[in-house]
Amino acid sequence: MAALTATALFYGDAVITPAISILSAVEGLSLLDERFNVLVIPLTLAIVVALFAVQRRGTATIGGVFGPVMAVWFVAIGMLGAIQLVANPSVLVAASPHHALRFLLADPAGAFLTLGTVVLAVTGAEALYADMGHFGRSAIARAWTWLALPALLLCYAGQSALVLADPEAMRSPFYLMAPPALLIPLLLLATAATIIASQSIISGAFSVTQQAVQLGYLPRLNIVHTSDEARGQVFAPTVNLLLLLAVIALVLGFRSSSALAAAFGLAVTATMVLTTLMIGFVVFRIWRWRPALAIPLYVVLLTLDLGLFAASATKFTDGGWLPVSIAIILIMVFTTWQRGRKLLAKRLAADAISVETLQKSTASVPRIPATAVYLTSNAAGVPPALLHNLKANHVLHARILFVTVETALTPRVDAQARVSEEEIGPGMTRIVIRYGFSEAPNVPAALSALSAGFDAMKTTYFLSRQTLVPTRRPGMALWREHLFAAMMRNSQTPMSYFRLPINQVVELGSQVEI
Repeated sequence: MAALTATALFYGDAVITPAISILSAVEGLSLLDERFNVLVIPLTLAIVVALFAVQRRGTATIGGVFGPVMAVWFVAIGMLGAIQLVANPSVLVAASPHHALRFLLADPAGAFLTLGTVVLAVTGAEALYADMGHFGRSAIARAWTWLALPALLLCYAGQSALVLADPEAMRSPFYLMAPPALLIPLLLLATAATIIASQSIISGAFSVTQQAVQLGYLPRLNIVHTSDEARGQVFAPTVNLLLLLAVIALVLGFRSSSALAAAFGLAVTATMVLTTLMIGFVVFRIWRWRPALAIPLYVVLLTLDLGLFAASATKFTDGGWLPVSIAIILIMVFTTWQRGRKLLAKRLAADAISVETLQKSTASVPRIPATAVYLTSNAAGVPPALLHNLKANHVLHARILFVTVETALTPRVDAQARVSEEEIGPGMTRIVIRYGFSEAPNVPAALSALSAGFDAMKTTYFLSRQTLVPTRRPGMALWREHLFAAMMRNSQTPMSYFRLPINQVVELGSQVEI
């Protein structure tokens, strides 16, 4: 549940990040002329639409354009901060933590509430894990250590120095660090940088969606792989459209980055707390680190995250309700789909017959010289599609393959462990194909590795298509059964999801009460 809740909150973050990032950059127009305020919302919406429109081009293509822009961005903000530091180096004393401690002791309530704003300085770091999935750990580590981190520290220190020297600069310390002649170039660069920041979270949403589908928490969705070289680079058209509509609604509803700040902080800090809880499970139950080292480290991490979350939670009524609402809806969707699949599998298993019964009752049934592949989610018994085919055509194929696709709890599965096969009767083989949760299933490609060979041209794939009939039988609430049935109707067909050849697929339907 911690992982599902964190995932649901991450989607909330993916909705809020583009809205608040692009709004905050475009709002710099007001420094040029107050009359430009009327352009902030229309220009923000135009940038949002353009951003989501280019997603289908893939992370690699977009990254080739964005990479140099981000390098220029970090160098620019670092230089601006360094210039302010030279003029007022006294701000560097803030590096000593005793100032924060004095503030905490002198005004505990004020210090606690301040954390809810301070957390906005570290938001965005939570997208690094998604970036590592796209570009690899070493690239992210080098870029963060040698460019991003020093530039950010210089930028924040420079803004502090400017505000100490000129309190009036508090209205927009970032933009006012630049000389007036550089305000327009900085505004354009900041807008480009916020678009790229939004890109990171959007790419992460696509990756998380693919993993949720593979692990059985979302219905099959159209997932487009945008790179032949990097497995993690994917595009989900449905998610892209839903995110676009949600971001547009947020921009029109909140209308300013300051109004969205509370919602943004709560989404990020809640995800951080849940992630830390899961890290604790890994550290203590899987890696089994020595308690003398693990406990102090874990206590520090959890205390920091809980403090930031508690401070952000005080802004629940100011906008923090938004990511919580999104998370509640998505958790309902996740759990309904998982529970519905289990109930459906249970109903089908109850009506299935054993392989032994099938063999005894079909001993005199003629066999045609071809191969039949029956896809089934149950790695036992006889698939319903075979029974429907036998009843309609009164024949069996000479070679029958019962194929079950399983998803491992690892990103990828080694090629040697991909396919396992077991002879269960004359001409009948049960096959289990395993994929990692970040891999795209391709059943024909996996079957080509069978030990007895596989003739793709003489193969027919049989699929079962169930029409669900919600009832008041024990299992799920009736409204959840209707929701599950709607998700089943709108999910991607197994034919396209498993990459089956269109002209070799036969679908056989039935009604199932759940």
